[in-house]
Amino acid sequence: MTPLVGLIMGSQSDWDTMRHAAELLTRLGVPFEARVVSAHRTPDLLFEYAAGAEGRGLKVLIAGAGGSAHLPGMTAAKTVLPVLGVPVKSSVLNGVDSLLSIVQMPAGVPVGTLAIGEAGAKNAALLAAAILATHDAELRQRLRQFREEQTRAVLETKL
Repeated sequence: MTPLVGLIMGSQSDWDTMRHAAELLTRLGVPFEARVVSAHRTPDLLFEYAAGAEGRGLKVLIAGAGGSAHLPGMTAAKTVLPVLGVPVKSSVLNGVDSLLSIVQMPAGVPVGTLAIGEAGAKNAALLAAAILATHDAELRQRLRQFREEQTRAVLETKL
């Protein structure tokens, strides 16, 4: 199947966080591609990837980055596709630096910014699926089922 979501990260070490998005996209049956694309070490690759994403059939991009976290914003600058930014927890400021770098985009270049770390990666996958589900009734049903399973798990919790 042609990937609908591009899952990119600034370095291999970001996979520890971003794999949670990949796992949830897989669970929901959303085809995606995943790769390392660094805003600082491979800027030409980033520009090529982002500029060509729409032409390759991608509909949503999820970009995870830590530290200075320029990947989501630079990706958004090169495409009109929705870009969801996941701040990866950093060793210096526990991801607050990443969060602020992603969320403080100038007007005109939006990045939907999620929570720091695993929760952000999971929510980015859910948000990407919800965006796609606006035109895919089967995916919308799978999202409903996911939500019902979450509710059921909470209701069945015994302490």
